[in-house]
Amino acid sequence: MKRLIVAVILLMLIGTFLLAYKGKSTEEHTGFTAHRVISHAMGAVDGLAYTNAREAFVENYKKGSRVFEVDLMFTSDGQLVARHEWTESFTEQMQQEHAVATEQGGKPWSYHQFKNTPIHGSYTPVDWKDVLDLLETYPDAYIVTDTKEQDPVQIKQLFAQLTRQAQEKNPELLSRIVPQIYNEEMLRTLRSIYPYPSIIYTLYATEDKDDQIIRFVQQNDITAVTLPESRVSGALVESLRQAGAVCYVNTINELKDAAEYEQMGVRGFYTDILTEKELSERSWLYALRP
Repeated sequence: MKRLIVAVILLMLIGTFLLAYKGKSTEEHTGFTAHRVISHAMGAVDGLAYTNAREAFVENYKKGSRVFEVDLMFTSDGQLVARHEWTESFTEQMQQEHAVATEQGGKPWSYHQFKNTPIHGSYTPVDWKDVLDLLETYPDAYIVTDTKEQDPVQIKQLFAQLTRQAQEKNPELLSRIVPQIYNEEMLRTLRSIYPYPSIIYTLYATEDKDDQIIRFVQQNDITAVTLPESRVSGALVESLRQAGAVCYVNTINELKDAAEYEQMGVRGFYTDILTEKELSERSWLYALRP
């Protein structure tokens, strides 16, 4: 009986410690931030990254992922599709070079060309409407947008099309779409189109100083900040937490690296292969370390 009481007390103490770990309890995380994994480009499928394929979504959903980053670009005829880039080298990486004429080079493909060219010979390319279908089929999933277009006019067109198609299909889906912004101007553009409830500010394309980023996050109700590894520090992560944002790091595929960043207070990771279960088990081990 005494051993049972001791065991219960020990479990209670461990639970209390874990809830206080890095000053944030799990109950404080809602929406997409309740999850630590963001599957990069839908996550790897059969060990292959960057596909943005339907099969990648399904495989990683089965492994426990609920938040999926998708790369979005326009085809040559103005359709929004899930593609990381149009370069010749990427086309070869996806084993699709047979579908591209020599003179086309690294130019955008037509919509028909994109939809009818399997990735690695067997995986299904998806357009934005297909992504919306996945959101409707999997009602606990979230999509994080990674819009590869850089021109402000194209960015506005992209989000206008993205938002319109979501509203036409099911306006409730908009609550599970998390736009990723790269600068302050992009936030203004985005909010002129629709008041998305959750925003991720990713820092890989900005040269702003830490204090500028913290101020921007605080003033604009930014949900999360994504840090490249070169910008991660315990001080910045804590300052962003106090400003109201959780931090993710991209792109992390090693549990050891993830554990070290978690010790700094990082919430989660963009990853090709890590799972929620692996991160949870690793967190317990590190939380119990002296």
